[in-house]
Amino acid sequence: MDSNPALCAAIANHITTSPQQRITFAQFMDMALYHPEYGYYSSDAVKIGFKDSDFFTSPNLCSDFGELLAEQFLQMWEILGKPVPFSLVEMGAGQGLLALHILKYYQLNYPDFFAALEYIIVEKSPTLRQEQQQRLQDFPVRWCNLEEIPPNAIVGCFFSNELVDAFPVHQFTLEAGELREIYVTTPQNLTPQEGKCESFSPPLIGEGLGERSNFAFLEVTGEPSTPQLAEHLDLVGIDLTQSVYPDSYRSEINLAALDWLSIVADRLQRGYVLTIDYGYPASRYYNPRRSQGTLQCYYQHRFHDNPYINIGRQDITAHVDFTALERWGEKCNLKNIGFIQQGLFLMALGLGERLSRVFSTRRYANDERIAALSYQQQPLSQLLQRRDALHQLLDPTGLGGFGVLVQSKGLNNTEISQPLKGLTLPE
Repeated sequence: MDSNPALCAAIANHITTSPQQRITFAQFMDMALYHPEYGYYSSDAVKIGFKDSDFFTSPNLCSDFGELLAEQFLQMWEILGKPVPFSLVEMGAGQGLLALHILKYYQLNYPDFFAALEYIIVEKSPTLRQEQQQRLQDFPVRWCNLEEIPPNAIVGCFFSNELVDAFPVHQFTLEAGELREIYVTTPQNLTPQEGKCESFSPPLIGEGLGERSNFAFLEVTGEPSTPQLAEHLDLVGIDLTQSVYPDSYRSEINLAALDWLSIVADRLQRGYVLTIDYGYPASRYYNPRRSQGTLQCYYQHRFHDNPYINIGRQDITAHVDFTALERWGEKCNLKNIGFIQQGLFLMALGLGERLSRVFSTRRYANDERIAALSYQQQPLSQLLQRRDALHQLLDPTGLGGFGVLVQSKGLNNTEISQPLKGLTLPE
């Protein structure tokens, strides 16, 4: 186990100086991921890709993901009457690969749209922002914080890919049918009245947290830190008092996602919000049989569910409650346009045609001349690699099963009536 001892010390100090010598799990997760010096996303610990990394995302597979998204953004521009500028605001841009694929595609294929485009990246991680700036130095991209964008300033589209899952979540459990929040403390701050939350296996005390760390963390339960937790469950129509929910049932609530969506809606004047992530509608998210929630940690391409090891060295995520985004969006004047699986979304945008061209190349693999002419004169080995990547984008048990939520604001009836390509499935 490989925790950052400086980060563990900072978290332990925050616990000790807190009024009840405990912090919410959301505070713990926020420090583990976003502490300005030692957090996973704030340091050089974050690694995305296939080699010597913790996880990969769709843009790591191939440029097709970004190019197909680009086709959807192009249609959005046309529906809005081709405004200049049309702003694409990517929130949480990772290594900058998605932006690179989108911008290159427009530059080569749609010069008029490329000239009208304003590309903005909102990135909290200084390490990733530096990598993005290096990769995108040949393109007109602007970086800023979401709060720096003035209200009603954006005509275009806010979009994100695997962003919301990394927002800090509150964790809760049921004790004798009552909603209780899960807090994080240290053994020396544990009072006689408190006990460790026993609903997690293995025990959540951080056993050693790495040989160089003298800190361990454990969980206690208490009254909810905010009434917003119960209000959130009301928002998505979940009643935990039903007998189908077992005692010690455990799950998460992502209040940060609602705060984020409120800001996005406030900054958008006319256009769309497109959110891609792994998650479920609330009825599936809070299914009684999913009794331990969805929290996962990613470390060196392995995943597990103990956030109290590898602190500052691993990613911590939770699935997205898309019902919450839809219903909170309505309160923020965002209209729900559609929700679809990523695989179907990409197929509607033309992934099937791209895949068929790769298959036609494989069919004539013994004829090098035909294979070379079949698809952009790429070597056969690259085409087969591309085929595998496209299949991964479609896989309903993996990336293809991600959710794609599209919301809009400020569109007139004519604009709303025009169906988006990615949400239009063939009959």
